[in-house]
Amino acid sequence: MYASDQLTLAYGEALRRQGRNRDARVQLAAARDRFEELGARSWEARAAAELRATGLTRTGRNKAGEALTPQELEVARLAATGLSNPQIASHLFLSPRTVSSHLYHVFPKLGITSRAELRDALEALPPEPPATRL
Repeated sequence: MYASDQLTLAYGEALRRQGRNRDARVQLAAARDRFEELGARSWEARAAAELRATGLTRTGRNKAGEALTPQELEVARLAATGLSNPQIASHLFLSPRTVSSHLYHVFPKLGITSRAELRDALEALPPEPPATRL
């Protein structure tokens, strides 16, 4: 284990204590992932606990967001901008109940419990691979 990994964790902890949860999540997630790579379970657990304290949860090892369908991802992105279910439905030519159903499935896949957490959870997703042309 390197001192820089411990510094990343300490910096994330300090940011969280200052109320800068969004910035803290970046540092804490990096530290948690690095400790997991190194097999440093106690340090990984500490980073994970700090990450949970920011309000972000983890559904499984690097699984957050992988199971989102393209439609769920689009609904989640629109919801993260503050649009209501009827507004999203109108934008995507869906029913408000379908939008609600998509969000019902999105929340556990992202490990979140409220719309307020959507933006940060979506930003934490890995970038989409570029589309291939046929």
